[in-house]
Amino acid sequence: MSQEVTETTADVIETPSKKVGVVKAVGILGIIGGVLLIVVGIVAWIGVTSQLTAENITIPDDAMAFQGQQVTGPVTAYVQADIINHHALEASGGKTYAELPQDDPVRATVMQASFLRASLFTSIVAYGVALFAAGMGVLAILFGWAIHRLASVPVIVRRAGVTSGA
Repeated sequence: MSQEVTETTADVIETPSKKVGVVKAVGILGIIGGVLLIVVGIVAWIGVTSQLTAENITIPDDAMAFQGQQVTGPVTAYVQADIINHHALEASGGKTYAELPQDDPVRATVMQASFLRASLFTSIVAYGVALFAAGMGVLAILFGWAIHRLASVPVIVRRAGVTSGA
């Protein structure tokens, strides 16, 4: 008698043909780097806030918002810089530092206002950098987690033909 051969398919589990240890390590480094970026962003934010708070700057009553409040963050710093500019232009008759004659006694006041505004805008930029660092940290954690997770897939499943004799 003849022997019948039937072909069936079965799932075969194979180990990955390429090493993924480096990829997993990159994922973990991304997560660690992300955590560090978030920490640095928070530390920078707190540092700028403490320095602004230590200056005891109070927003005047004629400001567009936050009247009577202390400058302690990016929005209040912007409001304070705006009202300083308003007062400087009022004192100079609408002229900027560069437009005033060199012998004008108001020029020193306008220059001081310009320095104060520049300092406040620097703190606003520092807040932006701190927020950017923290945001990039969140993205680094998400990308690192995704890379690590993808590299952690331990097997490849391939459909293979199997013959058996009956």
